[in-house]
Amino acid sequence: MRLITLFSGLLAATLSALALAGSVMKDSPLPDFYQQLQQQQDYPASWAAGNFATPALWRANGRELLRKSLLWPAEETDFAPMLEKTEQRQGYQAELWSVQLTSYSRIKLLLLRPALSEPLPAVLLLHDHGARFDIGKEKMIRPFADDPKLARALQWSERYFSGNFIGDELAKQGYLVVAADTLGWSDRGPMEFSQQQALASNFFLMGRSLAGMAAYEDLQLVHFIRQLPAVDNMRVSALGFSMGAFRAWQLAALTDDIKAAVAVAWLNRYQHLLVPGNNILSGQSAFYMLHPGLAGQLDIPDVASLAAPKAMLFINGGKDKLMPAAGVTDAYQRMAEVWQAYAAPEALSTKLWPQLGHEFNAEQQQLAYSWLAQQLQSAK
Repeated sequence: MRLITLFSGLLAATLSALALAGSVMKDSPLPDFYQQLQQQQDYPASWAAGNFATPALWRANGRELLRKSLLWPAEETDFAPMLEKTEQRQGYQAELWSVQLTSYSRIKLLLLRPALSEPLPAVLLLHDHGARFDIGKEKMIRPFADDPKLARALQWSERYFSGNFIGDELAKQGYLVVAADTLGWSDRGPMEFSQQQALASNFFLMGRSLAGMAAYEDLQLVHFIRQLPAVDNMRVSALGFSMGAFRAWQLAALTDDIKAAVAVAWLNRYQHLLVPGNNILSGQSAFYMLHPGLAGQLDIPDVASLAAPKAMLFINGGKDKLMPAAGVTDAYQRMAEVWQAYAAPEALSTKLWPQLGHEFNAEQQQLAYSWLAQQLQSAK
């Protein structure tokens, strides 16, 4: 049976399966296995374990582990893009496209095209989770003036981005910008919070994973951007917030088609997250970021370090309740060891704002924009 039939049935069944999603006892003790994982200091495939002669050999092994953990084979796809709508903005044009991202997923994406000479540097924006599914790509790029999602998107930008739309700010600076919905958000949903569990269960029954699908689709978005005539393939980057930050450093770890990446508000170590009540143990949203078996080989900063020695910027807040500051600091130190092994410590930039929480405010944005301009200018 073709994948398109299987996954159409999968999604339809999932979206009517609310009753299948169970609750989690937040105060229940961790099973012994998770306690052992929480206390684990060195992971077998990490650079710190010392099992590889060179960082390049370590990275090749780690990337193979990561790619296999997606449980998602590569496929040849004709993107068959169709332009559906345009809107002129100050210095750039907003475009709504329909794209065949995979054999079973035709999606809509927003693209911002500066009125500048080509080829252009490009930024793939990766939206957060936020337990809000009625907007996705619209969290990062301002919706069209007649889009009913505009009011909700404005609320989101005020809450997390100091009232700015990250994509529009980047387009004003001369970047071609793309943002798309992950399965379940905006035009690919919206689903209810409890439906995530059922969706993930359906994927597991088929020998696949929700996290793997999300990661593979992000890879496809990079391939789509690189084939655009307006894009300079040597200056393609990624920027993400929260779950989008996880996706940004994951993409940089998976492919060197991403030349630089900015990850805001998602980084830690398992030993700081594997505690009762943490989101990573409670199912639901976590399934977008959990690859079966990978945590037995690599810690979170180990996976992010597979991006080395390329340019990476990590931004976090010390009062972020989702990302314990001690875990962020530990992760920064672990990653620094990998970039140092490549003799490229200057390519890794890490910033922890002690007074800030789970946000990407105007000050942090300016840091990211300046850093990104510097990296992509040098990539010419």
